Amino acid sequence: MEEWQQLLVDGINRSSQIPPPWKSSKEGVGQGEVEKTFPIRINAYYRSLITDPEGPIGRQVIPDPEEVLDFDSPVDPLGEDSDSPVPAIVHRYPDRVLFLVTNQCPIYCRYCTRKRMIGTPEGVVTRGEVEEGIEYIRTHPEVRDVILSGGDPLMLKDDYLEFILSGLRKIPHLEVIRIGSRVPSSLPQRVTPELCAMLKKYHPLFMNLHFNHPDEITPESSLACNMLADAGIPLGCQTVLMKGVNDEAGILKKLFQKLLTIRVKPYYLYQADLTRGANHFRTPVSTGIRIMKELQGHTSGMAIPHFVIDAPGGGGKVPILPPDYLVSMEDGDVVLRNYEGNVYTYPDAPLLDEPAEEEGGQGFRGSGVGTAGERNGKGLGKS
Repeated sequence: MEEWQQLLVDGINRSSQIPPPWKSSKEGVGQGEVEKTFPIRINAYYRSLITDPEGPIGRQVIPDPEEVLDFDSPVDPLGEDSDSPVPAIVHRYPDRVLFLVTNQCPIYCRYCTRKRMIGTPEGVVTRGEVEEGIEYIRTHPEVRDVILSGGDPLMLKDDYLEFILSGLRKIPHLEVIRIGSRVPSSLPQRVTPELCAMLKKYHPLFMNLHFNHPDEITPESSLACNMLADAGIPLGCQTVLMKGVNDEAGILKKLFQKLLTIRVKPYYLYQADLTRGANHFRTPVSTGIRIMKELQGHTSGMAIPHFVIDAPGGGGKVPILPPDYLVSMEDGDVVLRNYEGNVYTYPDAPLLDEPAEEEGGQGFRGSGVGTAGERNGKGLGKS
C-alpha cells in the first residue's frame, strides 16, 4: 500500500472516530446523523493540520449538525444534472465539458457543491460511464476543452487515470485537458514522481487546485505543487469564500501571495454555492466585493483572482467587480476611480462604423455605459 493510501486508511472515516473534543450537536442532532446523509473523510495528513475544531482547517472537514438542519437549499444548486447528456458529462458551455470521473476525494469538504454524490454509493462513476463520456467527447467536435473533475481525478490509480487521459488525447479536436484537484493541498503524498512522469505525457495539461487557507500551504503541499510545475503543468487555484474560514482580506492576501511562491496562480475566488447542507458557510456577496477592493492595489495583480458567482440553476460563472471602479462613460470620456479612491479621466477612442443600437434593445447605447446611478440599478444586485 502506498503512503497516500495508508493516510486514507489511518484517517477519520466514521463519526465514531471523531475525537471527543471535536464532538458537537445542535437541536438534538449529532454528527452521527450527519454521517447518514453526508459521508466523512479526514485523512491522517489533513487531520494533522487541525489545531482547533472551530478553526479554519477544522471547519472545512469536521461534520456540523447544521448540515442536516438545512432543508431549503437545492440538492443540485448549479443544475448540473439537467446539463448532463450522459451520466459522467456536464455540457454547459459551447466548447468545453466537465467530465466527472470519480466520486472519491482525499477529504470530504463540508461545503462541497456535489455533497449529493461525493463518497456515496449513488455517486459512483463506473468504467462504462467513463468510456461513454470519452465517446461523447469524441462525437462532439465542438468540444475543444475538457475538465476532469468529480470527486478528485488524482484519487484514481495511475494506470486508470492514464487510461482516461490517453483516450482523450486520441480525440483530434480536443485541444486542452484540465484536471481539478484538492489533492496537493489535502493529500500531497499522492503526488509522486511516477504520477508526474505519467501526466507530462499528455500536454497541454493544466490543473486547477483548491487551497482555501494559508495553513494548507505546508512543506508537503509546496513540494507537491513544485513537482507538478516541474512536470510542465500550469497550476491555478480555485478558492471558496467561507464564513469563519477565510472571509477576511488579510487571510486571503496571505494565501494568494503564498500560492505564488509555490508556483500556483490564484484563478477564482468563488462565492459559496446555495448547496443543501452548506449554507452555514455562505457570506454576503458584499463581503467578497469588499475583500476584492481591499486586495486591489495592495498586492500584485498576479495575486488577485476573479471573484465569481456560479449562477444558480446552471447560469454559469459570472464575474463580480466592485461597481465604483468605472464611474461613467460619457461624451468621449471614461471616468475611473482607483484603489485609493482617486478619480481619473481617460479619453476614449471614437467608435468607427458601429451601427447604433435599435430602440428598446438590450445593453448600453453608443459609446456610453450610462450614468453611475443607472449602472448600479442594473448591475450587482441581480448578478
